[in-house]
This record gives sequence, C-alpha cells and structure tokens, in this order.
Amino acid sequence: MRLPAEAIDPFPNARVSGHPLVRHKVRLLADERTDVKLFRELVRELTALLLYEATSALPVRAVRFRTPLEETSGDEIAVRIGLVPIIRAGLGMVESALDLLPAAEVWHLGMYRDEATHRPVSYYNRLPATCPDDLVILLDPMLATGGSAADATSVLKAWGAPRVLFVGIIAAPEGMRRMQADHPDVPVHVALLDRELDADRFIRPGLGDAGDRLFGTGGPSG
Repeated sequence: MRLPAEAIDPFPNARVSGHPLVRHKVRLLADERTDVKLFRELVRELTALLLYEATSALPVRAVRFRTPLEETSGDEIAVRIGLVPIIRAGLGMVESALDLLPAAEVWHLGMYRDEATHRPVSYYNRLPATCPDDLVILLDPMLATGGSAADATSVLKAWGAPRVLFVGIIAAPEGMRRMQADHPDVPVHVALLDRELDADRFIRPGLGDAGDRLFGTGGPSG
C-alpha cells in the first residue's frame, strides 16, 4: 500500500510529486522485473523530472543577447549551484542532474549504512575548504531512516552552504520525520512517500536496495 497524498501533511518540508509521469515511472522503478539497464534509465528520467520541480523557484537575472535575427533580452539562472551525490546510489542521479544543470559543480560525500546498527557511517568527503555555491542539491534515491541525508545536510551546512535542497526518489515516513526534526529549513523533493520501514530498515513496499539495483550487485528485494 502506498501512502495517500494527505499523509504528507505532518511534513511541511516534504514535496511529493503528483505528476502522472513521475507516478508512472516510479511504479516501473519499483517493479522487481525491471532490469538493471531500465532501472538506471528510470532513475535518470525521474531525477530530471524531480529536479525540474525542485528548481522552479530559482532566481534569474535579465541578460541581453542576439538571436539570428535581432538583439533581445532573456533570463539566465542567477545562482551558483553545487550537486552532492551521496555515494554510492546518488551517483546514478548525477548524469541527469548535469544534463539539466550543466554549469553545476559536483562534489561527493560517501556514506554507508552499518548493517548492525543501521546508522550511517561517513567514509569519504571531497568538499573543498569553503563552499563556493549559493545552492547545494543533495542527491540520494532513498530516504529511509533519514540518517545519511540528515548527517550529510549537517556537513553541508557546516561547510557553509547557504541553502540546501534534498532530491530523492522514494522516502519513508521515518526519513521524512528525521529531516523535518533536524533540518526543517531544507525542502525534501521525492517521487513517492512509502508506507514504512521494516525491522531491517528497508522501505516498504519500497524497491529494494537502490545501489544494488543500479549497479547490478544483487541484494534484498524488500
């Protein structure tokens, strides 16, 4: 069972897409019959659709330029944007994000979930000494317990990121609750808010392990 739209009311920082294309593609993504190639394609497509919605309020500035026929004016994005995928599953979202935001810079954070404690462990950080960006978009397909996302957001804020957005694909209420408690100022954009976490901290109904399905390394299907 998928949670109805009204279930997001307790999470004011949540932005759950209602677009029919998103709903269609996330259903295909979760299907156990979807192979690695199609899974990767769907992650890229969903990333583009979700980023399109997440960046709808980006500030712009007016510029003068020439068309082949005459001089005119138009808009360009007026902020410097950084993309931070959480390794490893977040890597599957980077290519699509760069297609949409080709001038963005890409930084990396590596975290994994300790299988005994279910808590995030940080093992890789390639952020420069100071944040050069006006907006940092954190990318990770899954928001389960919210531990990795919350910890990564804390790292980005300590780094000096003026504004942070989280873009994922599937979230559990527990992850939304953690982000709301720790970072109520950070909008969380996802395709779907699922029912719950199970005893092993997998999202139910979920789609299994996003990293395993992206990179063909097997793993649980729950």
